[in-house]
Amino acid sequence: MMRDTTDEPEFSQDQTTPDTTATPRTPAPPPAVQVIEAPIPSLDAPELYIHRELSQLQFNIRVLEQALDESYPLLERLKFLLIFSSNLDEFFEIRVAGLKQQITFARELTGADGLLPHEVLSKISEIAHEQVNRQYAILNDILLPELARQKIRFIRRRQWSYKQTLWVRRFFRAEIAPIISPIGLDPTHPFPLLVNKSLNFIVQLEGIDAFGRDSGLAIIPAPRSLPRLIRVPDELCDGGDNFVFLSSMIHAHADDLFPGMKVLGCYQFRLTRNADLNVDPDEVDDLARALRGELLSRRYGDAVRLEVADNCPKPLSDFLLKQFSLSESELYEVNGPVNLTRLFSITGLDNHPELQFPPFIPGLPKMLANPENLFPAIRKQDILLLHPYESFSPVVDMLRQAAQDPNVLAIKQTLYRSGANSEIVNSLVDAARNGKEVTVVIELRARFDEESNLQVASRLQQAGAVVIYGVVGFKTHAKMMLILRR
Repeated sequence: MMRDTTDEPEFSQDQTTPDTTATPRTPAPPPAVQVIEAPIPSLDAPELYIHRELSQLQFNIRVLEQALDESYPLLERLKFLLIFSSNLDEFFEIRVAGLKQQITFARELTGADGLLPHEVLSKISEIAHEQVNRQYAILNDILLPELARQKIRFIRRRQWSYKQTLWVRRFFRAEIAPIISPIGLDPTHPFPLLVNKSLNFIVQLEGIDAFGRDSGLAIIPAPRSLPRLIRVPDELCDGGDNFVFLSSMIHAHADDLFPGMKVLGCYQFRLTRNADLNVDPDEVDDLARALRGELLSRRYGDAVRLEVADNCPKPLSDFLLKQFSLSESELYEVNGPVNLTRLFSITGLDNHPELQFPPFIPGLPKMLANPENLFPAIRKQDILLLHPYESFSPVVDMLRQAAQDPNVLAIKQTLYRSGANSEIVNSLVDAARNGKEVTVVIELRARFDEESNLQVASRLQQAGAVVIYGVVGFKTHAKMMLILRR
């Protein structure tokens, strides 16, 4: 059979048959490396470093900026703004308080970034003032009007209808006035010790009270048991969800609290205090007892920040700064409620799912579909769960089953934080009561959960569990569980 080769390429002999007798070529030398003489930067150079506290503040600014992202549902944007507030509270309670302590105790050491503590505080004050003003502008100019368009309204005093005004008066006299205790300031009633982050009012008065005293000034501490947002009855509104601030109710009826006197002005303020716990595990014999003692004083630590209504007269804000030994740079004048975190209660309104992220439903591996058959499934093979993409419920179910399983001999568990009615803690208590050897490592120094963890530790001990308070010199953040089963 003949083959047509007209379209095939032609090759010369030297292309198809290599010459094995030729002398091998010497490979070309590699190109010369060009040496650039430059000084090696010193790792001690301050410009290479960002101060930890300033970095944390920048992170929180990025949280605030999420409130401006129009691709997010509206209530989620509000939530980001409130998270900014909560983060900033903790930042002042811990980070700013720590810097002030360094200055107070003359421990002003230069950090790797070359800044002294007082220089860091100055930068923090400048950034924080700017961002707090920005936060309230976002709230007042963007979020509240958009919420109102969705019929979620925060009704100001000047907007109350006649019927709403009557309802507010009845509510104030029945629910608020009986538990408020105003404090007139005079030589026999010095300035009160105010709780950390509590809502308070400073009131200017004129006249003589029922006891013949000319106080001039008074303090109204708002009871912490009262909600900061109060829902207005539906029949008094034109549909939607309508709320009144507790502060507005107190402002409107401050006269009721000072019979015989004239209220010249009433202004809200809030004080932030040092909330860090000064407990060194290396220097105490009983960490739990030492923490209990510190927790009692946390609410009354040194003042680190004062927030006041922006319409508060300067003589009054100066008076408050003097009472708390604060400088003018530590004063924050705000156009709105002084404690925005109390708005968290509305971010989960059940009747507005369209204003929230859709609920995330985690997956579940097929071999764990039957929650009553976990141990046989684990015996067959190891199973990796990736949270939050896969459900955490198999872990909870496994511990619950272990607490009741007669073949389980012991359970060992670490705890860092736990909820008020934690299923994990409930199962550990059940296991201990069922005679199993339960050992729990609880991190007592989980910030702002110390008191809760002490209560959990006590509950577990009463059930018969062995409780260990972490490792000296370290915080136990790890989440670990070991079940010993026949």
